[in-house]
Amino acid sequence: MDQTKQEEEYGYDLFPERNKGKFKKGSIAESLFTFNNKCQVMLEFAMETSPYAKLLLSAMKSSGCKVFKDRHFSCEDCDGTVSGGFDAASSQIVLCQNNIHQQSHMTRVVTHELIHAFDHCRAHVDWFNNFRHLACSEIRAANLSGDCSFSNELARFNFGLKEHHQECVRGRAIRSILAVRKISQEEAEKTVNEVFDMCFNDHAPFGRIPHSKKDANFAFREYENRDRYYSNV
Repeated sequence: MDQTKQEEEYGYDLFPERNKGKFKKGSIAESLFTFNNKCQVMLEFAMETSPYAKLLLSAMKSSGCKVFKDRHFSCEDCDGTVSGGFDAASSQIVLCQNNIHQQSHMTRVVTHELIHAFDHCRAHVDWFNNFRHLACSEIRAANLSGDCSFSNELARFNFGLKEHHQECVRGRAIRSILAVRKISQEEAEKTVNEVFDMCFNDHAPFGRIPHSKKDANFAFREYENRDRYYSNV
């Protein structure tokens, strides 16, 4: 397949720095007081303080996929339509430093992409050829990351009563697929609907839908206690 066409079909055109070579290092002067420096600081804060991120990082370590900040995260300039992405080819999470400006947004993006990384670790996900696999991970990421929390939906002026959370998850999963794959709206909707119930009810590793930071804290404590119990059996 033509490289340019492949990049467009797999969404790599949204992340132009992916084509400039991996692990590019700039000078100290370039990194200070820049988007990149701010991105790195917010990333570290999210990894150290967010119960969502801490649980996912612990779960991945337990699954044999320990995450290293310098190796598995990359702050880059991206297309204006995306905030982050998971690059399965390099096992890296891309954080769009030019589009993430608030800590709450960074924490949500880190959590969303870590869910993809967790799925990549625990399952044989065919990201590039199986739309059902991609749809399932997008459903889980939208469901478990806080993307569709009441406060975030309120900030977007999206209101609903019956099954609003489910519809938010469904809609965000469809939009995520359309952003990174050249398929029709109808095909994206069909694929999401086919796997929705199964993937929406897969809450690993949280054990629940963490609708708030409080929920995530409970889930994190339960996860830690579970590991402690198993270690004493």
